[in-house]
Amino acid sequence: MDHRSAIRRLVLPSAVLLALGGCTGGVEGKPGAAGVRDGLFPKLGNGGYDVEHYSVALDYDPALGHLTGSVTLDARATRDLSAFNLDFAGMDVTSATVGGERADANRAGTELTLRPADEIDKGARFRTTVAYSGTPKTLTDQDDSHEGWLRTADGALALGEPAGSMAWFPSNNHPSDKATYDMRITVPAGLKAVSNGELKSTVTAGGRTTFTWHTGEPMASYAATVAIGKYDVEPSKTPSGIPVYTAVDPAAKKETAGVVAQLPEIVEWGKENFGPYPFSSTGVIVAPEGSAEYALETQNRPVIPADQFDTETLVHELAHQWFGDSVTPERWKDMWLNEGFATYAEWLWDEDHGGRSTQVHFDEQYAKAADAELWAFPPAEPPSAAVISNDPVYQRGAMVVHKIRRAVGDDAFYDIVQGWTKKYRHANASTEDFTRFVEEESGEDLTDLWDTWLYGDGKPKSP
Repeated sequence: MDHRSAIRRLVLPSAVLLALGGCTGGVEGKPGAAGVRDGLFPKLGNGGYDVEHYSVALDYDPALGHLTGSVTLDARATRDLSAFNLDFAGMDVTSATVGGERADANRAGTELTLRPADEIDKGARFRTTVAYSGTPKTLTDQDDSHEGWLRTADGALALGEPAGSMAWFPSNNHPSDKATYDMRITVPAGLKAVSNGELKSTVTAGGRTTFTWHTGEPMASYAATVAIGKYDVEPSKTPSGIPVYTAVDPAAKKETAGVVAQLPEIVEWGKENFGPYPFSSTGVIVAPEGSAEYALETQNRPVIPADQFDTETLVHELAHQWFGDSVTPERWKDMWLNEGFATYAEWLWDEDHGGRSTQVHFDEQYAKAADAELWAFPPAEPPSAAVISNDPVYQRGAMVVHKIRRAVGDDAFYDIVQGWTKKYRHANASTEDFTRFVEEESGEDLTDLWDTWLYGDGKPKSP
């Protein structure tokens, strides 16, 4: 289909269109919203369209820290559009097209506004290409952690939660708009470029190597990654045949080998507890020591810095493949659905492998004083973006999961967990979706549990 077939030609020149903004004359469309009104990150994401596929091409020079890139978005308009926004932080835009024709591009902070030559009808599919270059930014989150493009001694590491992906490619940067991806990354020969999904080709010419990766299942932009460096790469399979692709910093290979070897077992254990593995491959990226301040559940293969790499962290990040990457939060306030379940997975693994029971883990948390950080706010109501990685989201979130298990019993609990990952596989879900699902599946009225543990302020009076 010609993407321009459903786009109406305007007779006004682009300079006049910029002045009128699509609100007068014969223009029916309006600019898409700059943001999706996420309560914690109001500027992230954009309205008026859904992205179906990203094709990202990157050419990186580690010595200079210079990146040349282009992104092509295949999207569908959800309203008549005279203009639309992408999230993009830093670097210079060198060209932009919509439907194969030049589009006016304007920058204001992290908002890149594109105004196509033709108005886009609601329901029309259209293709947008943006070319750019420069030195990609490292962004500082509201909790003072760093994300975006992180330079390493021999390459770089791109991490995106919650906003960092916009540092290295323009996108609709909110978890509510998931898409499939192709990544083509060119680096100096001798380096590896690792991304999500499956490696489709490796081509070396003129002293540079291009790695092409394909992600065929929907992915939120924050779960996209690129790791560039002298990685040792080893493909294998889990006992049930899931392809495994591990990339380990050579300096950490010996000390991390034992935990890396546990990965297939952890994935198979996850299948037994959480339902079928949701993606076509798995693995891990063991990044150089000190390359990032945290581990991240990047889709298919989480990123864990070598100095943070242990079994507990690997279990947590692999559990996110079900909780966060496949079943993705509708809004950032729903992040406890990611972190509560991933933290509870750590407790379950410990219980199943001769360690402390989940009840002991719960009791240890409940024993914390009433003024501890754990009780600072309800898991489902983080008051600001600065605290979404704090204890109430992780540890108290896990306590909510354990309270559900105690309320409904083990058989119903595992039915609920596996039903949840099946119903919302590769989709988005909210806290309200979850509480409704649990009550429907269990037949229990859990209003008191939600009011006390999920939404209640302070430490509950009894465990």
